[in-house]
Amino acid sequence: MSRTDAARRHGAVPVRGDVVRVRSRDEILATLDDDASLDALPFMPEMLDFCGKELTIAARADKTCDTLEWTGNRRMNNTVHLAGARCDGSAHGGCQASCQLYWREEWLEWPDRPGEPVTRPAPGSASRGTTEAAVHAGSHRPEPDAGAYRCQATELFKATAPMPNGNYRQFVDDVRTGNTTAGTVLRGLLIEVFNKYQSLSARLLPQWLRIRGGRRYPFVAGTGTGERMPATPLQPGDLVEVRSAAEIMATLGPDNRNRQLAFDAEMLPYCGRRARVRANVTRILDETSGKMIKLGDCVVLEDVVCLGLYHRFCQRAITPYWRSGWLRKVEETTA
Repeated sequence: MSRTDAARRHGAVPVRGDVVRVRSRDEILATLDDDASLDALPFMPEMLDFCGKELTIAARADKTCDTLEWTGNRRMNNTVHLAGARCDGSAHGGCQASCQLYWREEWLEWPDRPGEPVTRPAPGSASRGTTEAAVHAGSHRPEPDAGAYRCQATELFKATAPMPNGNYRQFVDDVRTGNTTAGTVLRGLLIEVFNKYQSLSARLLPQWLRIRGGRRYPFVAGTGTGERMPATPLQPGDLVEVRSAAEIMATLGPDNRNRQLAFDAEMLPYCGRRARVRANVTRILDETSGKMIKLGDCVVLEDVVCLGLYHRFCQRAITPYWRSGWLRKVEETTA
C-alpha cells in the first residue's frame, strides 16, 4: 500500500512524501474570496502554472515562523509545502526572494482519485469564488498603498494563529508527519532549555557565573564593526566555500549584521561547506511594507536553506542571503 493510499484510508493528514495533484485553475478559483484568498492566505499568480501538476509534499506547514511581527511560531491549518514549488516573483516586480509557496489542502487532490480532496474543507472555508483577473489584481495592495505588493509572505500573520510556547504537542506532530526526526527534536528541546537558562542567568547571575556572558546558543556574536568589506564578483554556477564562523563573525557588528544584512544562526551549519552560487539577488519585497527594496553584494546558494533548527523546526526553508565576503571562491581545475 502506498503512503498516499494509507493516508486516505486511515483518515490521516497528507504528510511529507505523499504525491498530490494541484487542482485545476477553475477548481481553485472556486475556493477563493474576492481578495483571491482562502482563509486569508492568498493564491498568487505565480501558482497558476502549477495547476494540474503532480508534486510531492516537501513538508506540512502546520506552523511557520513569524517574520512580520516576530512573535515566534504561528499555527497554520490544512496547509503544506510542495517540493520544487517556489515563487518566481514574476507577478511581484521580479522579487528574487524565491519563497517556498503555501498550499491549502483544498487546492490539492489525490492523483488516482481526481476530485477527491486530500482533506475535507473546514466548515465555512468555502468562498463564493473569483476570477483569474482577481488573482492577478490581488498581487498589488489597494489604495492608499499603491505601488506596494501583496503576497503570501506579507499576509502570513493574518493567515495564521498564535501558537503558545508551551504547546509541545507540535513536536510530536513534527515527527509523526515526517517533518523532522525524533533525534533532531530532542536536540532542539535541549537547546531550548539551555537558552532559557541563559536568559535567566543574564538577568539574575553575576557576570562571572554566566556561560558565554548569558548569550543564547549557538552564540552568534559579531566581533567587528559591520562596515563595508570588499565585494568579490560571483556568478551563478561559481563554486564557493562558506568561510568559518570566526571569519564571518569578524565582519559583523554587535547587531550581527554587515551593512544591514543579518547573519542568522541558521546559517552556521553551512560554515566550511561548499555550494554553487544560484543567483545574485538585487531586489526583494519588504514583507512588512510590501515595497521593493534593493540589495547589493548579495547572493543565494544552491540547496542552501534555513533548516529551522533554532526556530522550532519551521518548514519555510527560507533561502539565506550571503555577502560575497562570507564566501571563498573555489577555483576548479579541468581534467
